Amino acid sequence: MGARAWRAAAMLLLLAGPAQAQTPNVNLIPELKSKTPEEIEQDKITEKAYKESLRKIPDAKVSSDPWGDVRSADAPRTAPAKAKSRSSHSAN
Repeated sequence: MGARAWRAAAMLLLLAGPAQAQTPNVNLIPELKSKTPEEIEQDKITEKAYKESLRKIPDAKVSSDPWGDVRSADAPRTAPAKAKSRSSHSAN
């Protein structure tokens, strides 16, 4: 009976190895890393350059309507004629 127990334990160890290798190595409590004064200064420079680049982007004042040139501004927008004719058929 002792040999059977050893075989079962060995089999469990062989199967547990690959399963343990599949678990992710996640550190749930990362150590806080403080920045050096040089890193803080570099972050400030980077942030300032980013904000300056945003100011250089022109405002989009042009309409993004691709059919704006085709459609006239004073043309009324009405429902399709088919919808009106269906409602008149159902009333009769």
